[in-house]
Amino acid sequence: MLSIIITAWEEPNSTKECLERFLEQKTSEKYEVWVTCPDEPTKKVVMEYKKKYPNVINFLHQPREVGKNSILNLLFEKARGNIIIMTDGDVFVEEGCINEICKCFDDSNVGAVSGRPLPTNPRNDMLGYWSHLLTYGAHEIRKKLFSEGKFIECSGYVWAIRRGIIKEMPLDVAEDSITPYLIWKKGYKIAYAPNAIAYTKFPTNIKDWINQKIRTAKAHEKINFYMNDDKKIKVKSFSNEALYGLKLAFSFANSPKEFFWTLLLLPFRLYVWVIYFYETKMLKTHYGDIWTRVKSTRALD
Repeated sequence: MLSIIITAWEEPNSTKECLERFLEQKTSEKYEVWVTCPDEPTKKVVMEYKKKYPNVINFLHQPREVGKNSILNLLFEKARGNIIIMTDGDVFVEEGCINEICKCFDDSNVGAVSGRPLPTNPRNDMLGYWSHLLTYGAHEIRKKLFSEGKFIECSGYVWAIRRGIIKEMPLDVAEDSITPYLIWKKGYKIAYAPNAIAYTKFPTNIKDWINQKIRTAKAHEKINFYMNDDKKIKVKSFSNEALYGLKLAFSFANSPKEFFWTLLLLPFRLYVWVIYFYETKMLKTHYGDIWTRVKSTRALD
C-alpha cells in the first residue's frame, strides 16, 4: 500500500488539480491520500473530495504556527503505506508518476526515490528560461550521481521514502535533503526516477526568485551539521554550482538570446550566495521550520 502526502497552503484551486492528477493515475497499487493545510478554502476542497472518496482521502489540519517538517512527522505516524510519496498542493504529477516511483522500490536496497520536477513556465522569457535551465541541471546531476551509485538529494516537489527507516526528521533543515541523507547513512540507496515527472510553477518576478533561492540555500545549510565527515557529498553548494553548473548552463542555450540570459544568471546566482553567506555568517539568521509562500509560484490561485 502507498500513502500519498500533499502539503498545501492557501491554494484551493491548485490542490484540486493536484488531487485530480493523483486520482487519475493508472496504477494497480492500493493507496491512501493525506492532505494537510491551515486554511478553510483549501480544506473545503479537500473535504469535497473526501465525500467522494471516503476510503481514500484523509485530512489533517495544520496550525499556521506548525512548519512543514513538523506536520510531515505527524503524518509519518498516521500513514499506513509501506511507501510514502510526498508532494505539495501546487505540484501536478504526470501520468505514470506513481508507477515510476514504485518500480524503484522493487529493489529492497532502495530507501528513498526522487522524481523529476519540470517547470510550467514558458521558456520564452528570462525567468522562465532560468527555471528550465536549473531544473535541467538538477536532472543531469541526479542522473549522473545515481548512475555512479552516489548519494543524491531528492526533489521536494515529488519524492518518496520507504516507511519505517526514518520515523522523525529534524526541523531545522530541508526535508528533501536531510531525510535521504539519514536513509543513505543507514545503508540504503537513494534512487532517481527521471520519468516520475511533476510540473510546478517557478517565480515570475526577480524579487520572488531571489527570496526563494536564498531560502533554499538556508534550508540546505544545516545539513552540514548532520553530515559531519560526509560534507564532501553535499550536492547543493556554491562550489558545485560554479564547477559543474557552468558547463551545463552554456550547453543548454539554443539561441543568442538564451545564451545572454545564461550570462545574466551568473551574477544573480552570485548575489544570492553573497546574501546567503552574509545573513547566515554575519547576521546569524538561519532556516526555521516555518512555511513561507512565494506568491508568484501559485499555479492556479
